[in-house]
Amino acid sequence: MKDINQFTITQAVKESFKTEPGSRFESLLHGLVEHLHDFTREQNVTHEEWMGVLNFLYDCGKISTPERHEFILLSDVLGWSSLVDMINTKGGATEGSNLGPFYLDNAPVKQLGGNLADERDGVTVLVHGKVSNTLHHPLPGATIDTWQADATGTYPIQEVDQDKYDLRGKFTCDENGRYYYTTVLPKPYTVPYDGPVGVLLRAGTRHAWRAPHMHFIVTAPGMAGITTEIFFKNTEYLDNDAVFGVRQSLIADLKPAKDIDKLGYTLDKKPDAVIEFDFVLAPEG
Repeated sequence: MKDINQFTITQAVKESFKTEPGSRFESLLHGLVEHLHDFTREQNVTHEEWMGVLNFLYDCGKISTPERHEFILLSDVLGWSSLVDMINTKGGATEGSNLGPFYLDNAPVKQLGGNLADERDGVTVLVHGKVSNTLHHPLPGATIDTWQADATGTYPIQEVDQDKYDLRGKFTCDENGRYYYTTVLPKPYTVPYDGPVGVLLRAGTRHAWRAPHMHFIVTAPGMAGITTEIFFKNTEYLDNDAVFGVRQSLIADLKPAKDIDKLGYTLDKKPDAVIEFDFVLAPEG
């Protein structure tokens, strides 16, 4: 048995894994072990602190469900989600932003011009634009997968006896790469504050408010998909969003609905306001 100590244990742990030399997995695993051990030595972590972290992670797992992913929320409030988004945004493409803890991958397919909000109260907005590549060529058939909170700042998935697929939909862009639909303008809301991540935020005297936004996953054949958000100019928490999701390029103007007939859209509901936002996808690879 090796005679290991607090300085040699890091290399011993790395050597205990029989990974493929030079592989990405080896690089990630060894880097994690090195940073974790270095942090522990630098901070002189106590047994109580070590167990506190493990119990915190256990609590995150215990509260997580298919409709609520506490570990994604933890990643969000630590800025890790946004950092990964920033690193992986491809040149010329729309910037990425948070997936969030409430994404469902099987949202209902909707027709262009449809209304996501049904009869929900609030300001009805037309959300429209086009999807193109980095050479500004439109991408017909691109898919827009969107979800959002309502005019009270609540996701239907959080409500009792409410269809969890409300305010969600997948749209296919037309022959010109255009998408268009109506919905209700979302309001600010707090990230879930009743679990371990809420405990962490309170311990750090941080607020839990998110700037109002809409979520999008945009994909097209042969292109690198993006996960991002759209925010709205002159709304709250743009400068201190709880999950660091706001990017200047993702802030859209909210304008009164004027001359919308000139757009040539057939809409299920007349809007009060208009949001226009164009998405750009980069090629795969």
